[in-house]
Amino acid sequence: MALADRAQHTAPAGTDDTSPEASRKASLGEYVRAYVALSKPRVIELLLITTIPVMFVAAGGVPPLWTAVATLLFGTMSAASANAMNCYIDRDIDREMRRTRQRPGAMQLVTPRGSLVYGLVLSIGSTVGFALLVNWLAAALSAFAILFYIFGYTMLLKRRTAQNVVWGGIAGCMPVLIGWVAVTGSLAWAPFVLFLVVFFWTPPHTWALAMRYREDYAAANVPMLPVVATDRRVLLECVLYSWATVAVSLVFWPVAGTTVVYGGVALVLGALLLVQAHRMYNRSRAGVTGAKLKTMGFFHLTNAYLALLFVAVTVDPIIAGLIT
Repeated sequence: MALADRAQHTAPAGTDDTSPEASRKASLGEYVRAYVALSKPRVIELLLITTIPVMFVAAGGVPPLWTAVATLLFGTMSAASANAMNCYIDRDIDREMRRTRQRPGAMQLVTPRGSLVYGLVLSIGSTVGFALLVNWLAAALSAFAILFYIFGYTMLLKRRTAQNVVWGGIAGCMPVLIGWVAVTGSLAWAPFVLFLVVFFWTPPHTWALAMRYREDYAAANVPMLPVVATDRRVLLECVLYSWATVAVSLVFWPVAGTTVVYGGVALVLGALLLVQAHRMYNRSRAGVTGAKLKTMGFFHLTNAYLALLFVAVTVDPIIAGLIT
């Protein structure tokens, strides 16, 4: 792994790059921060939000501490590895987009070789760690998530189809299955239902953000749906996927045998999500465009929706245990 010379970013135009200041190497703190940023910690946080709760459901309460710690550690490594290799592959388009041009790869704070080696080391470490300290099925699911995100989404779908985040989102759904398997050693219907919740949630969540950065994706030649379709078409699909998300979240109630606590939270959160999705769509039908569509408000709502829904998933088995 290597960190690029800071001089190529900090030296003003026309200065002598051979000066001591221009050739200054990055400090240890800068080195660490660059690789942490390469891992996309905010994306990892979202993945962990779906991993931890399903472990509580699988255990029927608080999961074994060591299993939970090992799963979170190797899950973090797995996600970081996929994110780092994504940055390695997408460094060219990251430079074209306002939202991503500050990433270490785009700014050359980390060399391409450093990004690739970092990602490969983490992927091997996470897979081996899962296999030795959790179980082989969790290791296989983790490896599949990494490979699908790199080859399926980043290399195959992202630059070729407007359905990229629909099918590419499968990788982001895998932590649900991994969390369940880590506790039980096998799969069941309940985690697959939560898998579908995340699967249907991903497109409207991503498209709402992509509408804000439509010009960036167009400049980078990434055919996100908001780039190739009208606002009305995008927001109609957001409504449809939101309905699917809410419907599947309610299916989890009887499939997992949760209490009325989860059911009530899912109903309230679902109603809020659907109201806002329909409001956006109705604004587009009325001719509203741009920021007045309030897509970023919907984007933030989708974050809160998923987080609170999975909080309910976590709390429900604890409440059920207290009742019984």
